Amino acid sequence: MEEIYIKARAKVNLNLEILGKREDNYHNLESIFQKVNLYDEIYIKKTETDDFKLNINVKELNTKENIIYKAYVKLKEQYKVINGIEVTVNKKIPMQAGMAGGSTDCAAFIIAMNKLFDLKLTKKEIDSLGKSLGADVVPCFYNKAVKAEGIGEMITSIDTHFKYYMVIIKPEMDCNTKEMYQKIDAKKDLKQLHTTENIIKALENNDVQLLANNLYNVFEEVIQEKEMMQHIKKELMKKGALQALMTGSGSCIYGIFEDKQSAKNAYLALKDRYQTYICTSYNVKKGEMF
Repeated sequence: MEEIYIKARAKVNLNLEILGKREDNYHNLESIFQKVNLYDEIYIKKTETDDFKLNINVKELNTKENIIYKAYVKLKEQYKVINGIEVTVNKKIPMQAGMAGGSTDCAAFIIAMNKLFDLKLTKKEIDSLGKSLGADVVPCFYNKAVKAEGIGEMITSIDTHFKYYMVIIKPEMDCNTKEMYQKIDAKKDLKQLHTTENIIKALENNDVQLLANNLYNVFEEVIQEKEMMQHIKKELMKKGALQALMTGSGSCIYGIFEDKQSAKNAYLALKDRYQTYICTSYNVKKGEMF
């Protein structure tokens, strides 16, 4: 094998609770991560050189600060069989959006490199490498709904193949993850809903109404642009969403719809006013990882 192509799928959080700050300055969380059918495309090709070359359609990401380059360096240090590669990324997932665009690119890259160079990495080795690169990378290895705990590295698989429809809006605002966590730490009277078990039940029973009724994200409590967020949520619900929620630490907001036609109608009504996406949940049929 001389080259490989892989889809790096985005995620949304169906719920997100922050359970406290740790001594290492990370935060313990509890969240249901749902992969969706919106993805970046990654092409990796072996070269005759010993160098790394990155081509990406977002200029500011085309640097050695890119998480893909950091993953390459770690892999090359551990596995001498790895030589030069050229990586091309067609980025479609919006940035600073709470959809794990960087983390899922990193996860997909590691999976692809394992196949391209026949590294025979175990699941434990893949998880360990992902954790060393970023808190969101580990749940991004799983192309399905999972419960994530700890800093995101403790994964429980959910028995579901539920396909439901979403319309996602990227507002004209960006949310800095570090700053959003600082706001959580500063808020003294933070009360959180605990909806994980109901969401798992909804996913296992294909119950879209139960799922919609239990969407929750603690970061909605501290976002500065709360008025804009609430306006977009109301827009989605006026267009037929059963419920709407901000994903991750922001800023994308998604609505869940009862059926494909309802989602399509909402997308067509909103796409000229907002940066808008329509997609479905994604739960891989075979295995758990890519």
